[in-house]
Formats: sequence, C-alpha cells, structure tokens
Amino acid sequence: MSKQRQDEYKCPLEVTMEIIGGKYKGVIIGHLIDKTLRYNELQKLISHATPKMLIQQLKELEADGIIQRKLYPVVPPKTEYSLTERGKRLVPSIIELNKWGLAYLKEMNIPCKYKEEEYNIALRLIQDSN
Repeated sequence: MSKQRQDEYKCPLEVTMEIIGGKYKGVIIGHLIDKTLRYNELQKLISHATPKMLIQQLKELEADGIIQRKLYPVVPPKTEYSLTERGKRLVPSIIELNKWGLAYLKEMNIPCKYKEEEYNIALRLIQDSN
C-alpha cells in the first residue's frame, strides 16, 4: 500500500473512506466502472486534476488493489487502467453515491455539466453486464 494504514480501525467505514476518499478516487473508479482507460483518457476526463495528483491517486488505488495498471512495452509507452475484482465490488456503492450527488444537486438547484440521461444509459449498460 502506498499509504501507511492504521493497525486498527474503529469501524469499517473509516477504512473504506480512507481507501476511496482521496481527492479524485471516487471519480476515477466511476470512470473505470464499465471500461478500461489509458492515462491520457483519464487525464482528459478529470481535467481539473493536476498530473501529479492524478498519478498519486492512481498509485494509491493500485496499491490498495482497487485498480490494476497494465503497461505495454511500446514506444511511446502505453498504460491502461481498469478495475480489479475488489474494485468491481465497489461499483454498487459508487453508483449509489452518484445517485445521491445527483439528487443533492437538484435539491440545491446547483447546475451540473453531467447529463442525467448519459448516467442512466451507463447505468443500464452496467446492470446488463452483471
């Protein structure tokens, strides 16, 4: 693990939030729910993340066994990221957190670039693949 973990936790939610609660970790997991992405694709999708921060979050997720990194021996280097089986077990929770966020934005009348129709299509694809 890239971060030192405690020897003991008071509750399971504490360790869960430590693992997925990084600055862009939930967003990274969300983008990898139904596909494998290259680093540059993730960088475009999470354009407000600095390269240093994105790399740090990816390394921590990989160290915790949530994502896997596949490096291809080509020039220029090609690196792909996807969810591991452990990461895939987070998908229902990430979907629920996304639903909660959408409801919150609506309740608070906060605009969002995210299109709910796109989310519903992606959700159907995920459910159909399970």
